[in-house]
Amino acid sequence: MNFYYEHILLIPAIAFVLSVFIKWIFSIIKTWKLNMTMALWSWWMPSAHTAVTVSLTTALALKYWVTSDLFALAISFTVIIIYDAINVRYEAWLHAWALNKHIWERKFRESLGHLPSEAFAWSIVWILVAVIMFYL
Repeated sequence: MNFYYEHILLIPAIAFVLSVFIKWIFSIIKTWKLNMTMALWSWWMPSAHTAVTVSLTTALALKYWVTSDLFALAISFTVIIIYDAINVRYEAWLHAWALNKHIWERKFRESLGHLPSEAFAWSIVWILVAVIMFYL
């Protein structure tokens, strides 16, 4: 058995840290400043909460197979998290956009959610991270 098989919770923990680190690198590229606050924003990609849920679900699928109750529970929460990241935040963006338009001031952040293509692409990354770590 490998280390991550016995300590499965480390896989989503490392995926979380990796997602924050990637966001931090993207923020440095975008702003040319060493600012950690953008890396902690929940609306920027890659999504840290999606990284945690997708990597944990993948690790549970590898350890207990997709027919297990643990996998069913994990995939249910993962679907809810990704649905929220895409759809519920999109609706919040529409509200912020409408309010900003009618108030004539930009008081509300309009960029809140993730595009479906972003969520899908980063989910593939977190699946690969979990698979690689699981078989190390």
